Amino acid sequence: MGVRGGLRVRGRVRGGGRKASGSAGDREGRWVSRRGAGYCGKPPPGAPPGRGGLEGTVRVSEIPARAAGPRRTPDEIVWQSSPAGSIYDYIKVAAFSIGPDGTVDQWSERAERLFGLGAEDVVGRDPVETFVPPRLRGQGHRKLAEILDGREWTGIVPFRLPARRDPAARGTTLGEGPDPVAADRAPGGAGTGTGIPDSASGRLPAQEGIAEIYVMPTRTEDGDPAAVCIAVDVRTLRGIETDLAASQAIFGQSPFGFVLFGTDLRIRRVNERFASVFGRPAAAHQGLGARDYLVPAERDRLEAALRHVLEKGGALNDLSLTGTPPGETQPRHWSLDLYRVHSGTGRPLGVAALATDVTRRQAAAREAASARRNLALLNEAGSRIGNSLDLETTARELLDVAVPGFCDLASVDLYQALLLGDEQAPGMADGSAELRRVAFASSVADVLPFLRQREGHVGTGTGTPAPGANDPASGAPLDQMREWSASPAGPFTVGRPSAPGEGRRERGRPWYGYGPGPEEARRHGAGAGSVDVGAVHRYPSDSPRARVLRTALPELLPGTDGDLVQSTLAVPMVAHDKVVGLAQFARTKGSEPFGERDRALAVELATRTAVFIDNARLYRREHERALLLQRSLLPPGEPEAAGLDIACRYLPGNEATEVGGDWFDVIELPGHRTALVVGDVMGRGLRAAAAMGELRTAVRTLALLDLEPAEVLSHLDEIAQGLGSPQQTTRAARQDQDTDLAEVYLATCVYAVYDSVTRRCTFANAGHLPPVLLEPSGAHRPALLLDVPPGMPLGVGGEPFEEVTVELPEGALLALYTDGLVESRHQPLDEGLLAFRNALTDPGRSLEDICDQVLRRLDTHHGEDDIALLMARVQGLPEENVGDWTLPRDPQSVGKAREYTRERLAGWGLDALADTTELLVSELVTNALRYGDGEIRLRLLLDRTLVCEVWDEGLVQPRRRRAKDTDEGGRGLQLVGLLAASWGSRRTPHGKTVWFELGLPDGESSGVDAAEALLSLF
Repeated sequence: MGVRGGLRVRGRVRGGGRKASGSAGDREGRWVSRRGAGYCGKPPPGAPPGRGGLEGTVRVSEIPARAAGPRRTPDEIVWQSSPAGSIYDYIKVAAFSIGPDGTVDQWSERAERLFGLGAEDVVGRDPVETFVPPRLRGQGHRKLAEILDGREWTGIVPFRLPARRDPAARGTTLGEGPDPVAADRAPGGAGTGTGIPDSASGRLPAQEGIAEIYVMPTRTEDGDPAAVCIAVDVRTLRGIETDLAASQAIFGQSPFGFVLFGTDLRIRRVNERFASVFGRPAAAHQGLGARDYLVPAERDRLEAALRHVLEKGGALNDLSLTGTPPGETQPRHWSLDLYRVHSGTGRPLGVAALATDVTRRQAAAREAASARRNLALLNEAGSRIGNSLDLETTARELLDVAVPGFCDLASVDLYQALLLGDEQAPGMADGSAELRRVAFASSVADVLPFLRQREGHVGTGTGTPAPGANDPASGAPLDQMREWSASPAGPFTVGRPSAPGEGRRERGRPWYGYGPGPEEARRHGAGAGSVDVGAVHRYPSDSPRARVLRTALPELLPGTDGDLVQSTLAVPMVAHDKVVGLAQFARTKGSEPFGERDRALAVELATRTAVFIDNARLYRREHERALLLQRSLLPPGEPEAAGLDIACRYLPGNEATEVGGDWFDVIELPGHRTALVVGDVMGRGLRAAAAMGELRTAVRTLALLDLEPAEVLSHLDEIAQGLGSPQQTTRAARQDQDTDLAEVYLATCVYAVYDSVTRRCTFANAGHLPPVLLEPSGAHRPALLLDVPPGMPLGVGGEPFEEVTVELPEGALLALYTDGLVESRHQPLDEGLLAFRNALTDPGRSLEDICDQVLRRLDTHHGEDDIALLMARVQGLPEENVGDWTLPRDPQSVGKAREYTRERLAGWGLDALADTTELLVSELVTNALRYGDGEIRLRLLLDRTLVCEVWDEGLVQPRRRRAKDTDEGGRGLQLVGLLAASWGSRRTPHGKTVWFELGLPDGESSGVDAAEALLSLF
């Protein structure tokens, strides 16, 4: 097999031979001389062997030549060439012959390409004069003479390319124009060897080269001496030597692995570096393929890349492959650069691969990526964790950050005792105390159900799925799962599932295989793998996780062969030097193992979260205490009132908001009157709840003094100002110092007093929302907002409060409420008030149903503020239950009062109370006659109790005192205090009222004997 420009010739080549037999070729070659066909002459008689003749198998270059004479026909001399790609295509080899006269006799086309002149310019000329530089021509003539004398010679000869026409010059082409040799010889010609182009003639400068020439003396048919010359361009040879040295350096000295694949993707050649990695001689790799080095997945990738480069021709850079060389346990990472190798004619010969071991670079890249990921996780944790004061929410925020960015599964356990407020529970010191699973998250939720079904067949350690694992009927996504077996494949991104539910996270369910296996569970108790969110569990004191809780040091817990989990980082959650729980981060088999950097990150995440959780725990404790305090200050159960049907609702804000200062109260007043109170302390927390308690107590105290509503609010205003600055005990001190309102406890309050006899209600308002009234006939129109002057909030001071009295119709609904009912972040106040009024539609329904309806129709689930709602249906005292008489200021009025009382009690069927009531009425009327002014009014009221009131126009309040044994009087009020359930006096716009109250007989208890009570005073 030959290459371009050459063929194989077998047999003898003698000097007089004209033809030689050889293999067929596809092109003609010709020798052209001025005398005839080319030939190899016979050696002269006595010539040594080897001169003038060759014997054996040779590679002959196809050297087409041209001469000045006419061309020969193909039938005369036919030289057939071998297939293209001969070494002569790379080495500039030229052949020519010198005749007996010392001139060029024959000139080949390769000689034309080497020396730059055609046959018509060279044949018949002296080669020394034509090509040899002037300074060497003398030596050249002597050598030529020696050659023609029959002396063979080989040597390196500098040659000179004469100046020739520039093809770019107008009107001239290469080979046209005057004789370049003649021009060189002519005086002042352009080819004088100066190298300076003649711009006027358009000639290119003369150039010099170096050729290695082999000269073989021979003779013509006539016996004249001649010579055949073979010339090789030395510069080309030096280039080839350099290329060979570079190729040898790549295959022998390069620190990188080099592989040459053939067109069948089999290895043709490898260098020593590649051979040393795989532990066998370089020759032993020939004929092997990718399947002999890589696992199937990596092998398929490499073969696909090789085919692509072989077919498309483009280079492929930085192809990443992973494999484990023989005798090693850790996989290596290589980067391959692939490019196609082809012959000079463009025929693909194979694919060359330059393999660079990038294992360390990959490790450094992973470290850098891990550092960047950890920094990003810390930044994300700073913005996402701790945005809530809810324990569970804070724990879930940690898992939202950790899964899947840091791990595949995670959980948070907190000490149950801490959640219940006991900070010194037994077992917390050694880590064996009960814990509650408060949060769980997983990024491999798609495979968990199947893994639970397999029950013990998970993770066989060989990477081989269990029978039926890929059964479509089973619904198992194992064909899409990550491979958790120990394979040469590189690690993939942590927490990034390849299942269809990529990125989906499961909460509230345990994960299979996370935590101790069956044997460890038997020895150390239930593990994390069997704990549901909200469940309470414990770790025995000798378990690894209990050790983490006990020592407050993180530990890396390896998984077992039957687990999905590769390893688990158990990290204590430490806040303020106290362990509050345990955070666990797990990665499944096939994920990147945890490193020291991961351990530090897990500790940082757990510590940050522990501080937030501890803050949330303390807040929850304070919130619960404040809520307990607030509820303890509210009326227990459903309050009762004379002439009113009462219903109330109280909804505290959610745990994410602090407890507010909302309160309501129903206070029974003398004379079957009722005080209705609704208030709201501005601010939140335990202090607001405590302030609300103080104000509520003050309201009840002031109400029992039977003060007017405006007076009650005025006293409350002073008390609220004292709450804001407790160190200032006097009003003057408070007025002298500028007090910031933000430091004062402000509160709004509406105070109303309802008289069941007159159905009149007197309102006073301190910056609160107006009361709402639904009339009995208002079923088809919105409820009314009562026009009560709002006044300033309590705690501001300096402004008096106004009163408004409204007569309420029988059956009307009165509603008092706080702003949480009608205002929220998503509902303005005016819209909320309108919605509230529209929600009160049917005054005939029960109050309980109406309250529930209001809460359903309004936005009461926002949890932004407490909600207090107090509703009352007006039910006036019937006229037949009221006895009202006016008595003159006459001593006879005492007897008439006793008579009126006995008659009315008889009419009510209360004869059992007649004696006691008559006695007490006579005492009060007598006091009015003696110490009062104006006419006297007597009123008996029957409801749940019996009330007697005596009115007069005197302003002096009666004062109970203890009479001495020698005093004749002063025992009347003592007698009232002994016989009555309660008694008192109050001021009225026109005087005062003294009253007493008696309980109705229930048939079981007997009242106090009036005679015995009277005797006890002496």
